[in-house]
Amino acid sequence: MSAWLRRRSGAPVYDRTYGDRPLEEACQDMVLGRWEGARDLLAEQPGTDWDRRSHRVRLLADAAADRRTVDVWQAADPTDPDAAVLRAETEVMRAFALARDGATPGRDGLDRVARVCLTACELAPADPHPYVSLVTLARLYEGGDSNTGHWWRELRARDPFHREGHHQALRYLSARWHGSPGEAYNFAWDAAVYAPPGCPLAVLPQVARAEHYRHLQETEGRGSIGLSTHWSGDRARWDLREALGKWIGGRTGESAQDVADLNHLAHGLVHAGMEDAAGPVFALLDNRATILPWAYSGDPETLFRRWRDRVGPVT
Repeated sequence: MSAWLRRRSGAPVYDRTYGDRPLEEACQDMVLGRWEGARDLLAEQPGTDWDRRSHRVRLLADAAADRRTVDVWQAADPTDPDAAVLRAETEVMRAFALARDGATPGRDGLDRVARVCLTACELAPADPHPYVSLVTLARLYEGGDSNTGHWWRELRARDPFHREGHHQALRYLSARWHGSPGEAYNFAWDAAVYAPPGCPLAVLPQVARAEHYRHLQETEGRGSIGLSTHWSGDRARWDLREALGKWIGGRTGESAQDVADLNHLAHGLVHAGMEDAAGPVFALLDNRATILPWAYSGDPETLFRRWRDRVGPVT
């Protein structure tokens, strides 16, 4: 009996590292003021697995945002490209933290963070992540930033199918920030169409759909007419079938953030009434859950467990 079958009646597993134990240890070190673990982790990272590097950089930056650990590392070795990349992402995280607290960084503060990111671009010229940081930062500029298009092109020149980069660009284009539901959908559909087989960008329309659902709830309430067929319309089902065929059908291994993307796919499938197709996706998840997008429809753990147990293999 598989581990998934043995655990299927238990609580789902929530792990932001998605099973990356070295990353978990390095994040703990950052909180404790030790940067050597992050240095070693980023130094050993294969240079072509940009998605895993971005996942690691973002979680390390989140752990470092309210500490001075990464600042100390960069001060000790100001020419280290990994220190510069992590410092840039950490500064972006700090800017968002200020915005959430209502203390808007202001144009001068945002420009200062952008300069830190551009320094990382210079020190790590092949790495797309400093441009991911810049595209992320652009959301905080009032009306967006005029350089966003340039930063996006530089990012794609280094990795045309960069998972995290596309997700950050989608957020920029969402109605919550500087776009609209139509712009977000069109961007997601284009990314999914041009993504090669086995690429997780095939799931991006599900992310756009979840963001649109959140926006409808906030602006029109749960009684919005559009919510009744939001997950089960013809286009939604078509997108789901495309993701199953193009991503799941072409998948040769697990990428760094597949747990998040599989949760989006499973969520879309069960809400579209495609329960037969959802069972194998839950099996791939092996009880690994994420808060979003389940939280948009109710209590995330309750919903995940309910659908997991309903559509999963019978023990």
